Amino acid sequence: MHELGIVVKVLEQVDALAGEYGAEKILRVTMEVGEVSGVVPELFTDAFDWAKKRTRFAAEAELDMILLEGRTYCQSCGETYKTTEHGKQCPFCKSRETYLLTGDQVIIKDVSAVFPETDGA
Repeated sequence: MHELGIVVKVLEQVDALAGEYGAEKILRVTMEVGEVSGVVPELFTDAFDWAKKRTRFAAEAELDMILLEGRTYCQSCGETYKTTEHGKQCPFCKSRETYLLTGDQVIIKDVSAVFPETDGA
């Protein structure tokens, strides 16, 4: 289950940033996860819920996942298509001269945190 390794790295980064910027706690972590990234969303969520309890700032954080569609570009005809439906072969011209445009990402998109109140001085 490589999801746990990814989650641990994400939470290490989020925790380090929270400490660096003086946050009291992390409320939410929003991730963009491509549908052909190899990450299983349910396993990622389970790993996040387990690992967050072992962090300094993200122990109560919620996880939002934005699933990104896999899109492939055909170099022969210039069309794009849904990767998971057609794989490497272009459904328009049947060429295999294609490459993945999107859908393999695992990206921290946003982090919401609570910061201490200041007295304005």
